[in-house]
Amino acid sequence: MNTRKLEPSSCRELLAEYRASGARAEAPERIPFAEVGEKDVYNIAAPLLDSGREIIPGRVESRDSEHSMVVFFAEEGGRWLPLEGAPVLELQDPFHCRIGGKLIVGGVEIYPHPDNEGALMWRTVFYRGSGLSDLEPFFKGPDGMKDIRLVELADGEVGVFTRPQGRKGGRGKIGFARASSLDGLTLELIEDAPLLEGQFAEGEWGGANEAHLLQDGRIGVLGHVACFDEAGDRHYYPMAFVFVAAGAGCSKLSIIAERSVFLPGPAKRADLQDVVFSGGLLRRTDGTAVLYAGISDADAQRLVIADPFAGL
Repeated sequence: MNTRKLEPSSCRELLAEYRASGARAEAPERIPFAEVGEKDVYNIAAPLLDSGREIIPGRVESRDSEHSMVVFFAEEGGRWLPLEGAPVLELQDPFHCRIGGKLIVGGVEIYPHPDNEGALMWRTVFYRGSGLSDLEPFFKGPDGMKDIRLVELADGEVGVFTRPQGRKGGRGKIGFARASSLDGLTLELIEDAPLLEGQFAEGEWGGANEAHLLQDGRIGVLGHVACFDEAGDRHYYPMAFVFVAAGAGCSKLSIIAERSVFLPGPAKRADLQDVVFSGGLLRRTDGTAVLYAGISDADAQRLVIADPFAGL
């Protein structure tokens, strides 16, 4: 992926490029979560390692509600069950990374809107610890901002991907800033982060979901790009691009999967059927990667794709 000044392509154009590319998408699999009652598990992250076990964080939620919990699941007997002794966080859309040897876990917190009675507001919150057993909250992002993601840079500083909306970001655009350390995170740093150029067409939006430090010091970003159609239905696609922190330049984003390459399944609402929310990538040495994703706000699946950062 070469970096250059970009003109944004629409979701329709990006989807046409993806379909024309013959991109690999194989072995779709529904992840069998259990012991959550009648609730759905969706918008999962890729597995993290804790005490030698693979653990999947997932958003657990009733079909008719937006109030959710993040539960940590471990595989047992072919099913993924809530991990005994792990915390349960009142968050949506979990993510994780490691910085300075610490496990960082985050998600979206919803709370009553301070100026609009009956409405909800949201923000991204972060926990850190040596593992799941001692996670402690340490930072809350700006009100109204989802999809803040962190990555440890080659020089030891912390890269911060942001997603402002409104006057600065419209429906949602990606920004980037650097912090000297986790303790250097501030609301001002996040709110002032410059936007990346040329990523989203007018009226469309997106965000970062996971960041990978590549061997050459660049950052591979897994994210999503989204739009409405004429009927008002939402369309979300997993995408990826490469970012150069030193020069604040990025490659053109590319769609890396779509709803039809996953298994059929339920949707939370009719307007959410064509929604794939990128959760994380497990990159493999054979040039492939396993993409973990939330499907239609009601399901969680994974499938094998070509690693979008292979060779970088």
